Amino acid sequence: MAQFFGFEIKRKEEQPLESFTPQIQDDGAVVVAAGGAYGTYIDLDGTARTESELVSKYREIALQQELEQAIDDIVNEAIDTDAEQIVQLNLDLVKYSESVKQKINDEFHNVLDLFNFQTEAYELFKRWYIDGRMYYHIIIDEKNPRAGIQELRYIDPRKIRKVREVRKKPKGDITVTTQHREYYVYNEKNFMPAGGNSGLPFDTGAVNGIKIAKDSILHVTSGLMDKNNAMVYSYIQKAIKPLNQLRTLEDATVIYRISRAPERRIFYIDVGNLPKQKAEQYLRDMMVKHKNRLVYDATTGELKDDRKYMTMLEDYWLPRREGNKGTEITTLPSGQNLGEMADVEYFQKKLFQSLNVPISRLNSSTETFNLGRAAEISRDEVKFTKFVGRLRRRFQQLLLNALEKQLILKGIVSENDWPELSNQINFDFAVDSHFEEFKEAEILQGRLQALQTIQPFIGTYYSMEWVRKNVLHQSQEEIEQMQIEIQNEASQIQSLSSPEQEMPLKAFPVSPVKQPDDTDGPTPKAAANGTRSVPDGGGQGR
Repeated sequence: MAQFFGFEIKRKEEQPLESFTPQIQDDGAVVVAAGGAYGTYIDLDGTARTESELVSKYREIALQQELEQAIDDIVNEAIDTDAEQIVQLNLDLVKYSESVKQKINDEFHNVLDLFNFQTEAYELFKRWYIDGRMYYHIIIDEKNPRAGIQELRYIDPRKIRKVREVRKKPKGDITVTTQHREYYVYNEKNFMPAGGNSGLPFDTGAVNGIKIAKDSILHVTSGLMDKNNAMVYSYIQKAIKPLNQLRTLEDATVIYRISRAPERRIFYIDVGNLPKQKAEQYLRDMMVKHKNRLVYDATTGELKDDRKYMTMLEDYWLPRREGNKGTEITTLPSGQNLGEMADVEYFQKKLFQSLNVPISRLNSSTETFNLGRAAEISRDEVKFTKFVGRLRRRFQQLLLNALEKQLILKGIVSENDWPELSNQINFDFAVDSHFEEFKEAEILQGRLQALQTIQPFIGTYYSMEWVRKNVLHQSQEEIEQMQIEIQNEASQIQSLSSPEQEMPLKAFPVSPVKQPDDTDGPTPKAAANGTRSVPDGGGQGR
């Protein structure tokens, strides 16, 4: 078996599952056949070369003004750089003890420190969004793996590829496919074709690169694949065509305006009955006469001829025969409607729509910031908020994979328990938009108004349990938790009440009773009301 660079987490050997169709994944790995006498021959023709060029293309177009503005809107919405904690770990669904949860949370903060996430979260998210993929090398102390991850080093996605080996064997009338192993290949010279149809790294006839174990690399993609499920696309893939159309139209608009903006003069020169050649010579003489001018040079004291050569953008000279009008000079008007930008604005809107950015953010310089009700928020903004939420859930796989390696290396969680634990871990990103707050406030206000309306009918037509579940929309856990909190708060308030007070707090009234003698017990009415009389001399009520 080939030696791999990096570390590998030893897992329990399991019999690979057989299927007649290969497993479809969205990580962009190159699928190759396992085995062979001289190692693995990887046919990367097209995929690696195209992906490398595609990443370079993404980075190039991301520098365009309109596209950069849209990307900034998306990243600013996803990452709140002003928050004290950009992302927090949510372990409410985890069934472990509080001590284990605390350890998981501490290791998560260590992972964030390795990414320098608090200061570089904006750049990390923007780089992942533009490239559509992100790779990190996990560096550990091989002599002491229990120390966890020591460093996370970024890898240029154009220099690394994921490889998935599969085995195929005939089984009856079909071919059964099983996954053999996965690893990464790193090449410093990028994956460029060496000529012919090999499609291998430069100046090699075999795999020229470092094979890296799967567990030594953090890898997250956009999840968007081409029609053949072989190449990973970025989220700005859809913006390439509208951006090219916008640039072409802008260049054409500039050229048209430069050529049609100036007003030109038309000189009609009367040539009488001169023959054609003499008429043309006379016309050229008139052109030279009007185009030449003497200029005095104050430095040298000389007179020089400052000749102005005629171009297609200047005046027109046309001969006119005898019998028509004489010599005449008229003006040719410039192009009309040069200020029309409707076609350019159309492609600008199309560019923003391709990135799921609301059109209202295109003219952000003229729009005022308004904190209104949720009903005033446009539908495009709601869709944009959901889109950003999907981006966060995809990007958080990078943090989740890093947390997995950290917990397994330190022995906090075993590799067998991680699949179940990973489904219970959630990430809460800080939200910069006030829309969520307004929406939650309005929902709560509407429920309380409905509760106030239905309150006279509680106990007659509706039960309290029904009102909690259908009006306030509380779950059974929330109902039980609220009941416990209400009882605890009632006992705390009652215990803090002063014994000298004749009436406790208004929220918990006690019916007045007649003070009994020292030998008398509480009156039946007081006992029925669940109260206890307090003598003049002391005793503290419950």
